[in-house]
Amino acid sequence: MSTRAVEAWTLEPLKRFVSEAAARLVLLMTPAGQVMAQHGFSRAVDVMSAAALSTAIMASTTEIAKQMHQPPFAALTHQGERHGIFLAGLSTNRGTIVALVVYDVDVSSVGLVQLFYEQLAADLQAASPKEGVPKQVLAADFERQLSESLNTLFGR
Repeated sequence: MSTRAVEAWTLEPLKRFVSEAAARLVLLMTPAGQVMAQHGFSRAVDVMSAAALSTAIMASTTEIAKQMHQPPFAALTHQGERHGIFLAGLSTNRGTIVALVVYDVDVSSVGLVQLFYEQLAADLQAASPKEGVPKQVLAADFERQLSESLNTLFGR
């Protein structure tokens, strides 16, 4: 399975995490759903769908926590018969990153994913560029930037 990144500084921490946590699929994205790096996806439409759904879940649960006068949830997990999902946000010098991790329950576990997720968060924080804030996405550039990012992620 391939691991690719639009933001080069995310690549090595992601590769290390995938190996250690035995993750099947991973997306690293902004809270707006812009994909920074991915592992295991073979189709762009799957990446876009997973990013949109994941960031919508994060936004929804953050608002639920706010309505309950609680801090945002640290992580969300779901486990089915064959696969588990781990969804969490982490802070870097470039802002918040949302991580979606899908794992096979017969190969890994939520505990293993959580353990190595803490190291992923530390590695991404250390690797993130210190200078400058990334430019904001403008609606006029969105389609072009999306196409460029997907081409990078899928080696086109």
